[in-house]
Amino acid sequence: MQASLRLIVGLGNPGAEYSETRHNAGFWFCERLARDLGVNLARESRFRGLAGNARAEGVWLLLPQTFMNRSGEAVQALMHFYRIEPAEMLVVHDELDLPPGQSRLKFGGGLGGHNGLKDITSRLGTQDYWRLRLGIGHPGDRNEVVNYVLKPPRREEAAAIDQAIDRALLAWPQLAKSEYNAAMQKINAKPPAPKEEQP
Repeated sequence: MQASLRLIVGLGNPGAEYSETRHNAGFWFCERLARDLGVNLARESRFRGLAGNARAEGVWLLLPQTFMNRSGEAVQALMHFYRIEPAEMLVVHDELDLPPGQSRLKFGGGLGGHNGLKDITSRLGTQDYWRLRLGIGHPGDRNEVVNYVLKPPRREEAAAIDQAIDRALLAWPQLAKSEYNAAMQKINAKPPAPKEEQP
């Protein structure tokens, strides 16, 4: 029996100057889901983030406001308060190793150098939680990564990321029921190739 989903964490950086940057893809997903579910994300100082409860689904939504490399502070505070286990959490984050438009749902595994995941994992002492990886592409040069994730995606990339978020939101009914295999089939499917223009 798989654990029920009780917490969804979107990763990003707080503040208007970061709101449109690639590193905030996790925030974008959670903000859209909150809208769909009619959940108000309000500042909760004890959880160091914006949080809201989708009561009908029994799920908390959390956007840490601690900056990416200290995301674990907010996550740990809420999990501890509500006695949520790591296996009952889904962390949504930007993923350099996937192109824009692709997404992957997976349980556990490596951290891919992602500072938000690193901090959450070090505070929880385990990598065994669900992740929804939203592809943002890679700049091609490791030295450019920091600059790249803190810039907005190009217009066509933003459209592809939006479509990946749309697909992931379509899998919400399965995620809400902890039907992870069914959710994976929807989320992990390759997006359709763009249609070629007729001459």
